[in-house]
Amino acid sequence: MALDGARLGTVASEQMEALEEAYGDDPDAQIGAVITIVQVLKQEAPEEYTSSVRMRVDAADPYQVIGLMRTAEAGHLRKLTN
Repeated sequence: MALDGARLGTVASEQMEALEEAYGDDPDAQIGAVITIVQVLKQEAPEEYTSSVRMRVDAADPYQVIGLMRTAEAGHLRKLTN
């Protein structure tokens, strides 16, 4: 079965819509770094799966990437506890 990119495209589109809603009228706002993280599940046997995680980043500074990921993690955990 070929990979279907529709789900990734949907999430990226929803993110862009949310950014437009939050910052669309702000002339000083611009997109900085972008990180995508995708889990790929592969069925190895009838009830056996493997999981791989793939990430793409357009930021050259590894410390910036780690900081962004930690900020996203903290925000996600806050959402879960509220």
